[in-house]
Amino acid sequence: MAASRRRPRRRTTAVAAAVAAVALTAGLTTGCDAVNKALDCVQTADTIADSVTDLQQAVENAANDPTQADEALDSIDKNLDTINDKTDDTDINKAVDDLQAAVTDVRTAIRDGDPTPDIGSVTDAAGELTKVCTP
Repeated sequence: MAASRRRPRRRTTAVAAAVAAVALTAGLTTGCDAVNKALDCVQTADTIADSVTDLQQAVENAANDPTQADEALDSIDKNLDTINDKTDDTDINKAVDDLQAAVTDVRTAIRDGDPTPDIGSVTDAAGELTKVCTP
């Protein structure tokens, strides 16, 4: 009879260990997923910072090649789409929206004939995005 009592206890212990292992694995996977998303955000924000630098140079050289500014703005838009697709974080989404609005304002200024639009709002918004993406 003592042997029959041990089997259920062993089985219960084995089931409990299996459940704990599954829960631990799920927790680690979720944690890694959050870290991967943060790293993706940081890498993309870094790429956006490079695009903002390109935009600054393009605005400075607008007389030589006005298409450079559009290319830099397109690059920023593309990277913002990448961040939006990979996150549901409210702060990151707000920073992306602010940067998107700043990019739209610069595009409008260029379209309206401003050869050297003020890109300070783009620079500020990109800095904010970098801050909220930093883990």
